[in-house]
Amino acid sequence: MTDHPAAPVLPRSQPWDASAYDRAFSYVNVLAASLLEWLAPRSGERILDLGCGTGDLTARIAETGAVVSGFDRDAGMIAQARTKFPSIPFDVRDGHAFALDAPVEAVFSNAALHWMTRADDVIRCVHEALVPGGRFVAEFGAGANVAAPIAALRSAVTARGIGLPVLPWYFPTPAQHATRLEAGGFEIHRLDYFARPTALADGQTAADWWRMFGPSVLAQLPADQVDDILRQVDDMLAPQIVDADGRWIIDYVRLRFIAVRRR
Repeated sequence: MTDHPAAPVLPRSQPWDASAYDRAFSYVNVLAASLLEWLAPRSGERILDLGCGTGDLTARIAETGAVVSGFDRDAGMIAQARTKFPSIPFDVRDGHAFALDAPVEAVFSNAALHWMTRADDVIRCVHEALVPGGRFVAEFGAGANVAAPIAALRSAVTARGIGLPVLPWYFPTPAQHATRLEAGGFEIHRLDYFARPTALADGQTAADWWRMFGPSVLAQLPADQVDDILRQVDDMLAPQIVDADGRWIIDYVRLRFIAVRRR
């Protein structure tokens, strides 16, 4: 079992800062280049990018000639995607509850499924969105993903006598997610589970990571203590995760799969 199990979906304390995401956290898309090779999009086939963010990978898929569209739960992300790529249809949709007018040949998702904590609902929607034999290709955080930032925040919060916040992520083990996919009508064709330590942008620390990716967590803490808690998190983590060049290395762990809808 993972040390930080699935949590209920929580409202974020603020919308995503889509511009900051593109500026300082673009590694999320850059590191997914090889995932597009797993997708292997073909000209003319219909593809949905689920949890598309600001649309960079959606646009990469469109360059192959595929007919692609993107969904994301966050309106700010979708607004940024529409501005950057006006020829691609983007929509604000929840991955837990969506339906398409017509099925697609593939559903693609990068760094988004761990935000969708009701995994069985997501799998059901994807299954219904695909043609028989259609493929579900995705990568997301799993297992001990970002264990160090989580442990440091928990330690800082506990030391202050504050109740532990609920985490907004679904980080399953490979076996847990494979079981869900198979129960949801999919056959797994490939599955990889791997560590991918990832450097933050210059000047970014663990505190910046928490402010970007954990606003709903920070919103559960006393507002007048958040800055001090994050400073303490940085102090605890710096000796562990800052490399010789001064870069903060976050302990990402990823699960990547190709699952095909049974005919």
